[in-house]
Amino acid sequence: MDRFTRNYSAGLGLIALALIGIWLHSTWQPRVSEINAVLQSDPLVAKYPYQFRAVSFDNGIATLLTPRSFDVPAASFLGIIYPGLAGKAEVDPAMAAAQQALVDSQKRAMELVEALPYVTAVRWELDIRWLADHGVVGPVTR
Repeated sequence: MDRFTRNYSAGLGLIALALIGIWLHSTWQPRVSEINAVLQSDPLVAKYPYQFRAVSFDNGIATLLTPRSFDVPAASFLGIIYPGLAGKAEVDPAMAAAQQALVDSQKRAMELVEALPYVTAVRWELDIRWLADHGVVGPVTR
């Protein structure tokens, strides 16, 4: 290998290593793992059929995923995690109880995360991928 090719290859290798290092640094979020461990260790949150989890942590703000939104009826989501509720009206007592269990679990998840000393706020983000994977919304095109 001639000198130019060797130097060129070494330069490209260094650039590639630098880009990988920058990418790793930007995606490495140990606080997210800590938050998820806290959520998984709580009996109420851990036993709920949908697993609330953190996806990012930035400047004290923890972003948690939720299947709940004004755009997605709770009944469509609850009918998946509780198959016995599929097709039931939202006023059905079993559906109302399931909605309350969702509210209680989500509220508990938020309380646990907000209690962490490094968290100043919780932001909720709709878990579109989970909803799409379960047929509640159209396929995700990202």
